[in-house]
Amino acid sequence: MKCYEGTILTVNERNDVCRYLVEDQGRILYTGDTLPEKYAGAERVQLGQRALIPAFADTHQHFASFSTFLAGLNVMDASSNEEISAMLRDFAARSKGKKLIAFGASPYSVREHRLISREELDAVCPDREVMVVKYDGHACIVNTPLLNRMRSKVEHLRGYHPDTGEMNQEAFFKFSDDITSSLSLVDLMRNMQSAVDYMAARGIGMVNTVSGVGFTMNLDITFEKLFAKSLQNGFQLRVFPQPMDVRVALKRKLPRIGGCFECALDGCFGSHDAALNAPYTDEQGGDGVLYYSDEKVIEFCKAANRAGLQIEMHAIGDRAFDQATRALKAALDDYPRQDHRHGIIHCCLPTREGLEICRDYQIQMPVQSAFINWKQEPDEYLESILGPERTQRLNPLRTFLEHGILVSFGSDAPCTAPDPIVWIDKAVNNANADEAISVRDALRMCTINGYRATFDDRERGSLEPGKVADMVLLSGDPYTVPKESLSTLRVEKLILGGQDYQSCQRPVAAAVLSGLLSRSKAY
Repeated sequence: MKCYEGTILTVNERNDVCRYLVEDQGRILYTGDTLPEKYAGAERVQLGQRALIPAFADTHQHFASFSTFLAGLNVMDASSNEEISAMLRDFAARSKGKKLIAFGASPYSVREHRLISREELDAVCPDREVMVVKYDGHACIVNTPLLNRMRSKVEHLRGYHPDTGEMNQEAFFKFSDDITSSLSLVDLMRNMQSAVDYMAARGIGMVNTVSGVGFTMNLDITFEKLFAKSLQNGFQLRVFPQPMDVRVALKRKLPRIGGCFECALDGCFGSHDAALNAPYTDEQGGDGVLYYSDEKVIEFCKAANRAGLQIEMHAIGDRAFDQATRALKAALDDYPRQDHRHGIIHCCLPTREGLEICRDYQIQMPVQSAFINWKQEPDEYLESILGPERTQRLNPLRTFLEHGILVSFGSDAPCTAPDPIVWIDKAVNNANADEAISVRDALRMCTINGYRATFDDRERGSLEPGKVADMVLLSGDPYTVPKESLSTLRVEKLILGGQDYQSCQRPVAAAVLSGLLSRSKAY
């Protein structure tokens, strides 16, 4: 039995701040401002200037992809394509793999103001296949050896640009599928273990992962479920299969479906394929790409809703957002459910009509505050393609709250690094003051709201008696530090089930065996 004494941010319905929290055998027994006599003999943990809060939840992540890219080359901080080339050259020299994968290229954060080209990749690696994934995770640049091998599979697809090597839309998905399907499952397991350790160091105790990105027979979905069952340190993984086929979820006894890729209704702003109700304002023009007809999306939502599944779909632009809300409304009108927790991911440019549907039908939103003032897609660029009026309406967190919509935060990793302190900082210190929110609301979006997004709030997400003692020790109190200093807060410790977090690193065979034998439902 342990008694934590100091600043306890419970994030309960009243946002109570307590003096004491008592934990025993992984459960919270008591929170309050006075310590009952029966707990007087418990081991004391003095918090001092630190604060104890619930563990964070990342409600939208591509876990297999993030794990892979975390083990690869990250070029997000490069200031030029010349620097990216040098990084690739060094990476190639120390990498034994036949294929080289890099992530994070952006034309808006390098001095050339363009993506690195196929020709530049060839100059670095003329004999090995190279794929550099764009920062938004919805496009890539490939070199000639990879292009030549894949040409017959992609030359007829939308988004195929052999001159520059840039691949978008369906062509990108085909390249992404090829890369992921070639991964060793042993390497993938090791990469996943490292990725969980990385997130735990940032206070994350649960991740909602979207899976189904090119493995034969959707093996990555099965494997992520197996990985989730293998975890013995209290870390939670919730798997969303991405195919628009209800049977994929039902066969694996998963209670949810959706995500990006096949469940993406549109693309991204950076590739001009986020679907808009009015055209882009720059020279490229057009109104983006809506991947499916209303009829197809409605058919999918009706089938999933009738099967009792929780649904999530990717929508960036306002036209895609409207399509998502229409489809979910049609599904719930067809077969009403009281506590479905269906969601729309990203919701970067919502409409008034769509927000009203979300409010009336209790549709939740796993969003990314990390997209606010994002280096890889800066506001100046967004204004140049969307115009000032639409740019001001992007990522409207306060508007969501005013409509009574459940909002949670996620990283969309590997697009942004999973770091809840960044999410809170950007949500509170938004340069668009009309959409900035309070620290209390931001903390709720990182904790209890994230657990509510997958029905886990009954057990986790707030520090209340009876719940699992999943907690984070922060270096300071986010409620009292100046809001301009929120980014200086640090996660000192993650506690899961009352125990200090233990690394996932162990032999792959042992992890797989424990996953196969586990009766855990934590997936």
